[in-house]
Parts: sequence; structure tokens; C-alpha cells
Amino acid sequence: MNRRRKSPEETRASLVEATVKLILGQGFAATRVDEICREAGVTKGAFFHHFASKEDIGKAAIDWWGRMGDRVYSPAWSDDGRDPLTRLNQMLEIMHSFTERPDPCVCVVGMMSQEYGQTDTPYRECCQQELDNWTKQVAKLLAEAKKKHRPGTRFDPLTVANFLNSLWQGSMLIAKTQGQPRLIQDNLAIARSYLLTLFPGQADRLRHRKPKTKLNQTS
Repeated sequence: MNRRRKSPEETRASLVEATVKLILGQGFAATRVDEICREAGVTKGAFFHHFASKEDIGKAAIDWWGRMGDRVYSPAWSDDGRDPLTRLNQMLEIMHSFTERPDPCVCVVGMMSQEYGQTDTPYRECCQQELDNWTKQVAKLLAEAKKKHRPGTRFDPLTVANFLNSLWQGSMLIAKTQGQPRLIQDNLAIARSYLLTLFPGQADRLRHRKPKTKLNQTS
């Protein structure tokens, strides 16, 4: 049976999604155009119809990941009238949910930053843009919480947001070497404890809700 011919939009999407999958599994430097085409199930000619180079699809993969992240975090980041600490806690729950999936908890932006963050390439700027977006969204939540609740200590929302982003990305990096997500989960719990020092008396809004399903983990 002949395969259904993909539309140009489907072909491009398949190539980008294949690139994302390969980056998560082996990094971008080790990924070849031939591998991307094979994973996407398209020809090399189709690849170069949509992308002028491997560099172009690398930037597209970072952009895809950023837009995906915006959608995933939108329930917490969108201003829907709820208490900002409730939304901040929901964001932490979303982060925790990433660790409950069967696949390793890794990030395209984090992996590309590790590979290209110290080089003068377009990837560096693309990664910085996505990391800055995450930090700004969290800083906005913290600033709103600071206005609504009396802080237990003085703090700068942007500095704390940068710390949380560093904790998140660094935890994923270290957890890759351990082969299981326990370290990430423990660090997210520490993040909650730290936020409680900023907003004492708000434990109900920052309490971790146990997931419906548990991972089988080694102690």
C-alpha cells in the first residue's frame, strides 16, 4: 500500500518534531540531516525544500520547544484572576509532571545551551530568548504575589526567577547522569520550601499535591 503523501505543512512539522526528538535523545551536534530525514520519514530533497541548512532546522526546533512550553505553562502563566501564588504552585506542579513521564525529563533549550551557549552562533541567541521568556513569566508571578501578600523578607522577583530557572535547568542536567528523576523532584520540593520563606503563612497555596499515579523509582 502506498503511503499517503504528506502536505508541505505536515512535512515541515514532521522534520521539526523529528529534530526535537533527536536533540532530546543525543543532542544536536551529533544529529545528522540524514537521521532527521529518516526519523521524519521524508527525503533529503524534502528537507532542503523547507530548510536551507541544519542550522535553520536547529533554530526551528528551539522555536517549536518554546511555543510548546508556552502552551504547557499557560494554565499557570495566564492571568485568570486567581491568586498569583496559586498559579505559581500550579507551575511547579506542571514542572513536577514532566518528571512523571516515562521519557527522561530533559529540555531542548537546555541541551542546545550546553552545546552552543559559549559559541557565537544563532542558537545562543535563540536559547537566551526562550530562557529569558521563562524567567520573565515567573518574575511577573512573583511580583504579583509580592503585591498581594506581605513578604517575609525583601527580595527581587527577577533574581528569584533566575534562581528557579537555574535550579530547573541544572536539575535536569544532573538528573540525566542518574537516569531517574528523583533529584529533580527533591529540588522542586526545596524550591517550594524556599518560596515559603518569602511568603510565610501561605503553605496552602504552595503545597505539593500528590500525583494520581506514582513512578516506580529505586531508592
